[in-house]
Amino acid sequence: MSKKSITLIVAFFILLISGMFIYAHLKEKELEQPDSSQNPTEKPAEVDMYAYIDRVDAKHYYIEGTHTFVGEIVLPTPCDLLEVNSVVRESYPEQVTLEFTVINNSNDCAKQLTNQRYKTEVTASEEASFTATFMGREIVLNIIPAAEGELPEDFELFIKG
Repeated sequence: MSKKSITLIVAFFILLISGMFIYAHLKEKELEQPDSSQNPTEKPAEVDMYAYIDRVDAKHYYIEGTHTFVGEIVLPTPCDLLEVNSVVRESYPEQVTLEFTVINNSNDCAKQLTNQRYKTEVTASEEASFTATFMGREIVLNIIPAAEGELPEDFELFIKG
């Protein structure tokens, strides 16, 4: 081999090795920078799996000063536990917010759509207004008035049968 070809081969290997070090350095810097898509003030990733829930249907009963809301929400896994709290703001007529939250302590739960029933009661005037939130974000509350003589227990029996 000539001296010129040996020099070219050595130069090629030096460029190759320095390119590898530069590439490794750039990747290390990329890993050190915080991901701008992951904002620490955002809600947890759990909220994303419920993003499709933007409306809740609720059968509404008003009996002797008590509003009762019953219904079902389809959740992504059978491990999801649905909770609903009623928050009454002091005004007249009262402003009531139904706050829906999901608790899921399982890490390994099969993705299987599951109906979760809810029932909540709140004491307020007949003229009260109602809104809803799901995991802290506003959603549409579709209130379905109960038929005359219908009771919340009838709804429970109907959906169980």
